[in-house]
Amino acid sequence: MYASWLEDPKSVHRSWDAYFRNVSLGKPPGQAYYPPPVLGKPVAVATAMPSAVDQSNITAIVEDHLAVYSMIRSYQIRGHRKAMLDPLGILEADLNEDTPPDLKMEYWGLGEQDLDKVFRLPNSTFIGGESATALTLRDIVDRLEKTYCHHVGLDFMFIPEKYKCDWIRKKFEMPGHDVLTRDEKRTLLARLVRSTGFEGFLARKWSSEKRFGLEGCDVLVPAMKAIIDKSSELGVESVVMGMPHRGRLDVLANVCRKPLEQIFTQFDPTLEPSDEGSGDVKYHLGMSHQRLNRGTNKIIQLAVVANPSHLEAVNPVVQGKTKAEQFYRGDARGKEVMSILLHGDAAFSGQGVVYETFHLSALPHYTTHGTIHIVVNNQIGFTTDPRYSRSSAYCTDVAKVVDAPIFHVNADDPEAVMYVCKVAAEWRAEFNKDVVIDLVCYRRNGHNEGDNPMFTQPLMYKRIAKQTQVLNSYSEKLIAEGIVTSAEVQEEIAKYEKICEEAFIEAKSEKRVLKNRDWLDSPWKGFFPKNYEVTAIKPTGITLDRIKHIGKTFSTPPDGDFKIHGGLRRILKARADLLSNGYVDWAMGEALAFGSLLMEGIHVRLSGQDVERGTFSHRHHILHCQEKDKLLYCPLNDLSADQAVYTVCNSSLSEYAVLGFELGFSMTNPYALIVWEAQFGDFNNTAQCIIDQFISSGQDKWVRQTGLVMLLPHGYEGMGPEHSSARPERFLQMSNDDPDFFPPEGELFEVNQLMSANWLVLNCSTPASMFHALRRQMAMDFRKPLVIFTPKSLLRLEAARSHVDEMADGTSFRRIIPDEGPASENPEKVRKLLLCTGKIYYELFKERSKRGLTEDIAITRLEQISPFPFDLLKAEAHKYRNAEIVWAQEEPKNMGYWGYVRPRLETTVGKAGKISYAGRATSASTATGNKHQHTSEQEELIKNALD
Repeated sequence: MYASWLEDPKSVHRSWDAYFRNVSLGKPPGQAYYPPPVLGKPVAVATAMPSAVDQSNITAIVEDHLAVYSMIRSYQIRGHRKAMLDPLGILEADLNEDTPPDLKMEYWGLGEQDLDKVFRLPNSTFIGGESATALTLRDIVDRLEKTYCHHVGLDFMFIPEKYKCDWIRKKFEMPGHDVLTRDEKRTLLARLVRSTGFEGFLARKWSSEKRFGLEGCDVLVPAMKAIIDKSSELGVESVVMGMPHRGRLDVLANVCRKPLEQIFTQFDPTLEPSDEGSGDVKYHLGMSHQRLNRGTNKIIQLAVVANPSHLEAVNPVVQGKTKAEQFYRGDARGKEVMSILLHGDAAFSGQGVVYETFHLSALPHYTTHGTIHIVVNNQIGFTTDPRYSRSSAYCTDVAKVVDAPIFHVNADDPEAVMYVCKVAAEWRAEFNKDVVIDLVCYRRNGHNEGDNPMFTQPLMYKRIAKQTQVLNSYSEKLIAEGIVTSAEVQEEIAKYEKICEEAFIEAKSEKRVLKNRDWLDSPWKGFFPKNYEVTAIKPTGITLDRIKHIGKTFSTPPDGDFKIHGGLRRILKARADLLSNGYVDWAMGEALAFGSLLMEGIHVRLSGQDVERGTFSHRHHILHCQEKDKLLYCPLNDLSADQAVYTVCNSSLSEYAVLGFELGFSMTNPYALIVWEAQFGDFNNTAQCIIDQFISSGQDKWVRQTGLVMLLPHGYEGMGPEHSSARPERFLQMSNDDPDFFPPEGELFEVNQLMSANWLVLNCSTPASMFHALRRQMAMDFRKPLVIFTPKSLLRLEAARSHVDEMADGTSFRRIIPDEGPASENPEKVRKLLLCTGKIYYELFKERSKRGLTEDIAITRLEQISPFPFDLLKAEAHKYRNAEIVWAQEEPKNMGYWGYVRPRLETTVGKAGKISYAGRATSASTATGNKHQHTSEQEELIKNALD
């Protein structure tokens, strides 16, 4: 700027012109500055241009200013690396122990002789406060050190928007920004007493029990309460939380205010499994509780989502639940509902689902409009030193991918933590973006109270043994300040001890009297009637008029200037023509299910990779104008004025996080159909954690139901081992029906089976089956996850179409579709009863007809594989009593359905009955990638089935 001014004084702002002119005349920098001119008033400045002699003096002054400005920026960018973040004083919060050289005056050519020089402050800093525009170098360095290098490390300068950086700078650089009032300090102390007292009480009463205590990060409870207080003040009415083991009980007790007697009861070693689910309730189950926030005098809903030990798996589930609450409230900007996620340091950097979940944070159909992340940074994993568990400098660096500011803070400075939490809540409310609080702390015990950390971290734990508990250090600080007296501190401690003792006595009287609803994170009020009686599932068909209306809307291009692709216009016409002839294909069958539910007021959400169009270009639920960007049309949202909203959304290229998200969404409202579709069923294995830990066992482990639907494209078309199998054997292996037990027969056989099942596994062979299966999800008086192996080649197979009569009023889902040809008319002459499911039926049917075996061989399709249709197959076996029963499948013998079906067939017909297998041989790979070999294998299995 100075060089430009020398060439042309008019090239810089008049205030700088005035400054340079006055400095050239020898005025010191503090006096040379004139404020920008007020409109209409001239500025009196020196008129003389500098002489050659003066230029060297001016150059030195300008260079000093530029050096100071650069130093200020260095503190803003890298000051966190010098901050005193470790309460133990032995480690660095980042893996680079060197202090950046540009945080030293000498690096910029400044020294002791410059400390009392006055420097004009740039507009990129607020260390001067509201009024000071210039400070001595001594004051500048002092204020930068206190702001950036004390107990808070600010990591935010990677954010590209200057106004956001300025917002953070102003919050932390303004002098006196972090001063707490007398009342705020007393409240903080009281919360520390509760946090610390709870852990101490558990340790005394259950000294040999694991509790994953909070010792070493006692400030977490006050921190979370500070976030909730500020968020409530800013309009939030509901907070959804997800967290791991550590500190969970303390958070339930002192943040959510779950009754202590309910927590203490869980330590009863004589609890029956039915009382506590199948897992460690204390560390895994969730809760939902409404209470009065005393800071704001407002009611606030607090929920902690149930989660397994699998690290960070709960993250997307929390986000999905949060999004659902926002959706059903009409909270389009996340002002009323928010999420808080707690993390461990090693897991935050090590688990890929963290990254996947961050990438959902700004997607239109997945954003929760900002999450506050709290990392309980033990500076150690289970036993692994951070230097061996991550490559990034900080455990929180993954958050930079979405430009989330990161506030590192020493957890043994409670007041610094409180201020950081307040700012984090304000950031989320202001910008609707994620923010990370890195609570740098320590773990006083090992991973749990029975673990000995000295084996692997001797030096750290020698230091921890000497570390003063934060309650003691902070109470001493407040006593010294005259905020409280020693007697008041002891009185507060005794008061909470009494509360715990009273709850302990109450818990003993409540032994075994546990209510599942006390541990539900998403209670469905009014869904389960008190005096429930099992009744048959109502028919799921709809009127022909409704079929026609939905079909016409789904097949009609939008009016006006909306120009659709020519190929798509032909697809829509083909749909309309097919429906006019009384038939529907797969795309229409699915649309009829969705559309009819929407018209009944049921929200439908379909999510996954490329689901708007459909991976196989069959769905086309979102139409794109060919001439205008972002001009879209969704026919299923144009069915009626009072219909529910249909949400169909392409997801990020993720299975793990997106499936977890949709699970969380499905947990919130039982009157909604939530569907996740895998691009290919083969890819569901990258979401296996969600399937194993939440979906297959959720009701048994955590007494929680969900009606989530998983659509998994499956079928052998010679596409190789990556695009053939949704691994049916995995889902069937995890099904809980007993292969050796034939359930009691009767009118309610089907509904009783469904009620006791952990999930439903289907392979539909017709659009009508798909239609009824989806509608049955909402017709049941309970909710179960539904797994459907969906077709690929059948999507356009003419034989795989359904007549509208199969979906008309009075019709229902058919668990099996028996043979309805000549074989069924003379069953005693049938020599083979082929049982199969899905696509293989059409190939068997075609070859049977080709060979003229329609009277010799009957083919029965299983549309529902699990729970196994014992009753219907018993009737089929009795009908074809002279026939050999053959199970035919495309999958290798050690995969697919055979391992599940065989023992159940033996239970159905008796082990004396002849049951055989037709299919591929055992294999390590799901399918061959060689087209010729595939064809050969397919022909051979069909031959074996029919011979």
